[in-house]
Amino acid sequence: MGINLIAESAKVGSGLNVGNFSIIGEYVVIGDNVTIGNGVIIHKDTRIGNNVTIQDNAVVGKDSVRAKNSVANNIGSKDRDTAPTIIMDSCIIGTSSILYRGCTLHNDCYIADQAAVRENVTIGEGTIVGRGVCIENCCEIGEMCKIETNAYITAFSRLEDYVFIAPGVITTNDNYLGRTSERFSRIKGVTVKRGGRIGGNSTILPGRVIESEALIGAGSIVTKDVPKGTVVKGNPARPYKKVSEKELLKNNI
Repeated sequence: MGINLIAESAKVGSGLNVGNFSIIGEYVVIGDNVTIGNGVIIHKDTRIGNNVTIQDNAVVGKDSVRAKNSVANNIGSKDRDTAPTIIMDSCIIGTSSILYRGCTLHNDCYIADQAAVRENVTIGEGTIVGRGVCIENCCEIGEMCKIETNAYITAFSRLEDYVFIAPGVITTNDNYLGRTSERFSRIKGVTVKRGGRIGGNSTILPGRVIESEALIGAGSIVTKDVPKGTVVKGNPARPYKKVSEKELLKNNI
């Protein structure tokens, strides 16, 4: 180990390898064979499993800090960011990524460089979160998903298993664009059901449901729910054809 600050109350397993100038906070629990890079900050109470890699300058277990007029302050029933951050076995956390307090990563997740995962987010086993991705608070991400570079997953969204989100996809949750108090009761993220796929630079409007195996063509604006197994494209997105049999999940996993 190099020059680091490790709290006396932290519990560390065997085979820990830590670079220089890292901080491990109070009551952190770290499993066996964990590698921590240079300048990493692991905040109090964080739980880290076995065979985890956390690369340089990552921040894990950061408390959420909100602006005085943040909409999250008006949705108290959904504000539960008191649990510790949990990183299960064999996850990889990329350089300069940020994991907020209250998020949970299941086994074999990959969080790429400069990604941000906000409070009260659950990410399923084997999911890949690409470089620069932001997953906002109170989201549920399933198993074996791929969320690619610079995609934005808005708060209160749900992605089921095997969902594919291409680079630059934008999801939204506020039809009122920050005006009127009525929006507080109507904010709703998007839902992408099992095997749904969204092409690059598409925008999904608030509350839309993309049914299982549906496919959104690149650059589309999705204003309505998308039926199961349907390809839609355009602005606004309209049905184009059915997803081909050879592309269905049952023939690819």
